[in-house]
Amino acid sequence: MIKDNIRKRVIDISKKNIAVRKILRKILYVSKKIYFKFNTIGIKIDENTVIFGCFNGRSYCDSPKAIYKYMLTDEKFKDFKYIWIFKEPEKHKYLEKNKNTSVIIAEGKKYAKAMAKAKYWIFNYKIPDYIYPKKEQVFVQCWHGTPLKRLGCDLQHFDNALNTLEGMKKRYKEETKKFSYFLSPSKFASEKFISIWNMKESNKENCIVEMGYPRNDFLYNYTQEDTKRIKEKLGITNLDKKLILYAPTYRDNQHTSGVGYTYKTEVDFDKLKEELSEEYIILFRSHWLVANLFDFDKYKGFVYNVSDYDDIDELYIIADLLITDYSSVFFDYANLKRPIYFYMYDLEEYRDDIRGFYLDLKDLPGPILKTEDELINNIKNTTIDFYDDKYKTFNQKFNYLDDGKASKRVVEKIF
Repeated sequence: MIKDNIRKRVIDISKKNIAVRKILRKILYVSKKIYFKFNTIGIKIDENTVIFGCFNGRSYCDSPKAIYKYMLTDEKFKDFKYIWIFKEPEKHKYLEKNKNTSVIIAEGKKYAKAMAKAKYWIFNYKIPDYIYPKKEQVFVQCWHGTPLKRLGCDLQHFDNALNTLEGMKKRYKEETKKFSYFLSPSKFASEKFISIWNMKESNKENCIVEMGYPRNDFLYNYTQEDTKRIKEKLGITNLDKKLILYAPTYRDNQHTSGVGYTYKTEVDFDKLKEELSEEYIILFRSHWLVANLFDFDKYKGFVYNVSDYDDIDELYIIADLLITDYSSVFFDYANLKRPIYFYMYDLEEYRDDIRGFYLDLKDLPGPILKTEDELINNIKNTTIDFYDDKYKTFNQKFNYLDDGKASKRVVEKIF
């Protein structure tokens, strides 16, 4: 409790004082860099070892998972060793049923040694500032989505506890120097990634691998057994009701000292329950950066909190429709050619004061809705002709490389 209070006080001070903020970050950076270097002295690179990580070790999912699963099926990699890093490795010990796979915690000596040993790094997030691959190592940045909202070096305003706009852009540029490959699902995404990470300045444009997202292979290759398994895992027994996946993103201006990003749901679930519960079930999925917990006990049987569910791809295939706001989830979900609704109750504020967008919103594959009444009416009146010319054009522009074989193409390129 005392430690948490001290941490909160330090963060509060750093928010108000940029000089203090820079000093704290420098101290953290130097101390962690020294620790990492000390624990990796003399470790040789193993040409047949691959290390994987998703969302800072929070889950087993996304393109790293897809690449890993593909490699397990290819005889070419039968002698390879695989290391997965997790914040809570005990939850993922089942992966060690494969004799060539080990699971470790995403910090400490074992983590440092594993990073130094692995020839290939497969991650979908920015790795710690103090860790740099050796010249002989291969860092594959999978990232975790086609960008709708502005990111990195393209942001015009940004501020939270230990970051300034200047500092954040500097770290993106430093991260760029580490890339061997950067996966991209489309020409549009490639152009944005090059800008977000300022790749031209580091002569890294050629690291882009534009071959589709491996994670989306599952959206083309899943079976009815998969949908049955996932629903059973979630405890969904009423198979007559349709499933709505509600997946909003976080807000930069909703950050709490000592906690992190929080999200205030601007949704009246009482009203949704009254209007939709006879026909629908809601699967609520918060962004992985959001730290606060949500209590849906009041809506048991109607709202399922799936924020901690490892792989959102598995939620996509059981969802009959998607509700989101500014999250990139709709790019992937559109592969399934199912209804998408954009509930943007704070559109003007988000566009003008918080992030801004890369995409003209009129090209979105679904209607923009600003009130709950609009949202409810659209859901109730969903028709079979929702997959219109605009939706088809969207998929032709953003998902034309997704065909269920991206993992194969990417692995053949990298290894």
